[in-house]
Amino acid sequence: MTIHDYQLSQLDLLEAEAVHIFREVAAELERPVLLFSGGKDSIVMLRLAEKAFWPAPMPFPVMHVDTGHNFPEVLEFRDRRVAELGVNLVVASVPEAIDRGLVAEEPNGSRNRIQTPVLLEAVEKHRFTALFGGARRDEEKARAKERVFSFRDDFGQWDPKNQRPELWSLYNGRIHLGESIRVFPLSNWTELDVWHYIQREGIEVPSIYYAHDREVFERDGMLFAANEFCRPREGETTFVARVRYRTVGDASLTAAVKSDADTVEKVIDEVASTRLTERGATRGDDRVSEAAMEDRKKEGYF
Repeated sequence: MTIHDYQLSQLDLLEAEAVHIFREVAAELERPVLLFSGGKDSIVMLRLAEKAFWPAPMPFPVMHVDTGHNFPEVLEFRDRRVAELGVNLVVASVPEAIDRGLVAEEPNGSRNRIQTPVLLEAVEKHRFTALFGGARRDEEKARAKERVFSFRDDFGQWDPKNQRPELWSLYNGRIHLGESIRVFPLSNWTELDVWHYIQREGIEVPSIYYAHDREVFERDGMLFAANEFCRPREGETTFVARVRYRTVGDASLTAAVKSDADTVEKVIDEVASTRLTERGATRGDDRVSEAAMEDRKKEGYF
């Protein structure tokens, strides 16, 4: 084999970059944590973290900011996967924070915005200095402004004008007491890359990522599941449709898409042909305003 013949695939390059990022954080920062919700991006991130430190165990816990509005399939998957790996799971509970008076329930019932104070409280309580997140730059406009190491001040807030250069993939993790770094190993991945990696690695994901029959109703051009967290309003009628979820989050805000893609191969074909981003097509919270995500990130959200 000549040097010319030695070429890494796109997935190999992305995997190598992510593994390097995980190891760099473990070397530079004292108390990292991996945010894990049971969604496909955090599942892929968990696999990459496994590879980064194998055969040793991951040197940090995982954390879920739990709104209490979870899809049962995703919550079951989260608990099972964490148990299989034997890692420590930290749950930052929004319902518990509501009971304690830390946050107040939003009038519309959404708990997406009030996740932020709960997340920041958990970071302070456990003294986490680095938080791995599964955000990708192709998801949304504000995400595209992020660097791999996203500096947060001692209030946990993000200033897009106060970020550090990352020339030649050199990352600066120096922080003062109370400050932290949000780290995005999947920054350069796309939704299609994630699914190709799931296929290549044979990674299991929650069943709602594949096509299934579900009782839904239409609102603002999106299909929402009729469940205990999201009920049809007057004039909205439910019906059964074959759908799947491209992203999973708060069950009161996350919509499904009509689909017959019930295998990973069919999902890849579907994602490759779509012209709508997963958040733009299925996340009601991102339609509040054009800058909704950026506003939340400045407050401390991912």
